[in-house]
Amino acid sequence: MNVLLIGGASTFLNNLIIKMKKEGHRVYLLTGSRYDNRPYQKVFEKYNFSYDSTCLNEIFESIRPDLTIYMGAYDTNFNWDKSDEEAVKYSSRMMNILMSYVMAGSGRFVYLSSSEVYSGNYDEEITEEVVPSPSGYKGMVLAQAEEMCTSYRKSTDKDILILRLDNVFVIPEHVEDTTDPCSRMIIEGLHKYVIPIENNRKIALTYVTDAIECIYKVSVAENHTKPLYNISSSEPVSEQYIAEQIIKHMGFKVETASTGLNSSLLVLSNEAFSWEFGYVSLCDFTRIISKVVSQMKRYRRTFVFGEAMKRSFKERLLEKAGTAIKVLIPFLENVIAFGIVSLIVSSMGSSTFFAKMDFYLLYVLLFAVFYGQQQATVSATLSVLGYLFSKVTGQTGVSILVDSGTYLWIAQLFIIGLVVGYMRDTITKMKREHEEDHNYLTLQLRDIKDINDSNVRVKDALETQIINQNDSVGKIYAITSRLDLYNQEEVLFHAAEIVSDIMKSKDVSVYTVGASEYARLFSYTSEKAKILGNSVRCRDLGEMWDAFAQKKVFINRQLSEELPVMASAIYGDDGEVEIIIMIWSLPWESMTLGQANQLVVIGALIRSAVVRAGKYLAALEDEMYVGESHLLEADAFKNLITAYIHAMKAGLTECVVIKLHYEGEDSEGYSERLYSKLRDHDYVGFLEDGSLGLLLANSGADDAEKVMERLKAFGYVGEIMEDTL
Repeated sequence: MNVLLIGGASTFLNNLIIKMKKEGHRVYLLTGSRYDNRPYQKVFEKYNFSYDSTCLNEIFESIRPDLTIYMGAYDTNFNWDKSDEEAVKYSSRMMNILMSYVMAGSGRFVYLSSSEVYSGNYDEEITEEVVPSPSGYKGMVLAQAEEMCTSYRKSTDKDILILRLDNVFVIPEHVEDTTDPCSRMIIEGLHKYVIPIENNRKIALTYVTDAIECIYKVSVAENHTKPLYNISSSEPVSEQYIAEQIIKHMGFKVETASTGLNSSLLVLSNEAFSWEFGYVSLCDFTRIISKVVSQMKRYRRTFVFGEAMKRSFKERLLEKAGTAIKVLIPFLENVIAFGIVSLIVSSMGSSTFFAKMDFYLLYVLLFAVFYGQQQATVSATLSVLGYLFSKVTGQTGVSILVDSGTYLWIAQLFIIGLVVGYMRDTITKMKREHEEDHNYLTLQLRDIKDINDSNVRVKDALETQIINQNDSVGKIYAITSRLDLYNQEEVLFHAAEIVSDIMKSKDVSVYTVGASEYARLFSYTSEKAKILGNSVRCRDLGEMWDAFAQKKVFINRQLSEELPVMASAIYGDDGEVEIIIMIWSLPWESMTLGQANQLVVIGALIRSAVVRAGKYLAALEDEMYVGESHLLEADAFKNLITAYIHAMKAGLTECVVIKLHYEGEDSEGYSERLYSKLRDHDYVGFLEDGSLGLLLANSGADDAEKVMERLKAFGYVGEIMEDTL
């Protein structure tokens, strides 16, 4: 299915991408930043758009995701060190994401919250029914986001699910990954060589792989009974114990400092999740802690000083000096230009040619045009001072003050300078606004082109998949339809061969389940595929049989060598298991939900062929058996032996034919007494020479010797027909 993941780069998100890809889903990623170059795992399509982009609706419409997971509390696009600034931004962008999802109207939406919506002390583990009691901006914003999801679910009737995760920790690769209590304690130890703890405080740490397994279970489940689940290890450990494990692997002296003695508990209860979906922790806490400490020690400067590292005094001084110089440059230019103009005026004052030219006015106009009102005001002021100074040298101060021409010239200078400066500032502002509009529209056009290009790539990929995919339903049917070419006795022999071709596994076995509690090996493609033996008790199959009881495909995620990597059952009309298909070798990346569904389709097509063969045999039963007995007529028995021998030569099974001797008894009664002493999958019939034959399925010469020895005690004498060896 199509899965859309939303969030900034982190180890948590990358692991979630890997999980979804392993399960065979098509993964899309919305990074939340247009210029995000941080390392992400490879996905089918990546969208570098901000959450407040108007293109979010088009993205949801384009993808039509069956599942959307928003990282929420674990989204690294938000810097919670500045929580007061991030709070409004988080809420508004969360609203935009939800609105885009609701308008697209596709699939399930999963929001990842955290235990930070709670604060204080609790007497017992916190269930989903406990009302959040956050402290701090982040906790309040997360609680508000949960309420937002609840409100949207009730008002739109969409499948919106909230998952509260309890202290998820990872082996960090970036500073953004160090948000859990364990990482913070390690940073304190690396930085100050002292780890602050509360002796009696207990928390639960959930390793990222356990958290992702739980997220996946509930995300792909067909139904869920609750709109909110807690995901937690529910194994409280004290801060003192965590600190001891950290110090144990530090390699240098680190001390603990107690900050409180009051007993406290803040652990989410995962009882509801475990009851509905099952929870199995795969994390060895002490082993993971050692890896976390080792990683953070190795990159100590990155994790301890990465974002908190301050620049040196020299660097800050140079930066401020550079800024000051940029601001002062126009003023310095103004002063230098004024000096030049003053020299020109003083040297050209006696010239009749330049007597009518006002150099001060030209100087003011020049700076008004290039720099605007501010520098026009400065240049006009300097011009007035220069003009007055030049006049004072030749006249008295009183004569200058009573000269109306002086005031008219000053007014003219300021009016022209300010008007031209205002016009320059206005034109510059209009140009900037037009440029911003142009850039915005260009960006929108680029976004539309990106989305269109993405749609074209997706369309082409899907077309290629439909045309060329090796495991498409059409090609699977084309391969399984080969079963119709085989005789009714050969269908199950070649079923193993066909499953091997389609699933690309050389180790496949087929077991049949009769009225007894045992599964009997019918055919196989390699020696490895018959590791369970010729017969196995169904109950001894353990979790594989439990999966069949729930009508599920078994996937050996624990990689147990005693069980196949994947197995599927074929059920009869009464719902009971009739045939088991086992695959013993398969690449890890192929152990996905898609491959499991493919195996179900193959099983259904094989069952169709088996049913047809069964109906054909039932129609010919009167011609195949002697009377009401289990004794096969000569022709039917010959066809059966031929099918087994061909399968044996193809390496799909093994068999032995025994020729039996009898004297003076009715052959039909004789065969019925003999049949009662044989296995369900052995056959008795007439040979071509009229003597009685016994076909031992999935048996070799050694097995045949044992059977003959056992039958001799009942008066039956037999010899192996060498043609079958």
